[in-house]
Amino acid sequence: MPFSGKHNGFWRDLQNQQLEVVVAGTSAITLSSSGATFTAGSLLSTVAAGGIGYGTGAGGAVTQASNRTTGATVNAISGAITTDDASLAAGAEATFTVTNSSVAIGDVIVLSARSGQTAATSIPAVTTVAAGSFDITLTNLNASTADTGPMIINFAVIKAVSA
Repeated sequence: MPFSGKHNGFWRDLQNQQLEVVVAGTSAITLSSSGATFTAGSLLSTVAAGGIGYGTGAGGAVTQASNRTTGATVNAISGAITTDDASLAAGAEATFTVTNSSVAIGDVIVLSARSGQTAATSIPAVTTVAAGSFDITLTNLNASTADTGPMIINFAVIKAVSA
């Protein structure tokens, strides 16, 4: 929204305990103790080795306790899940629930297989997202070889809304 009397620059709002960045008379960014809100434009990274992500301390790690369908709990916005090394038969699937207090129903969960699967033929996919959890389904794409390696799956939660 345009501000009458405000020019380009930083404005400290003591009453609401926030800092605003104003460009061309419009509030572009609002900073507060709860985070940053971009009200104009977008957030971009132009540094080749940089990017947008989570810093040290935001992640967590967990290992499944007994088999590939055993649930796991990791209450972090990003991290790694190590699956059990129980055999996943050729062409088979196994689904497990990750309990995570950082997850809301509208969030997007991004996964990547870091390492561990036999012959790199098993893939992880998110099959359900709910408030406080998400399901991962492991699929062994090999038609004749079981996957017996404990897979390490990287994950990141992207906070999202539907409206």
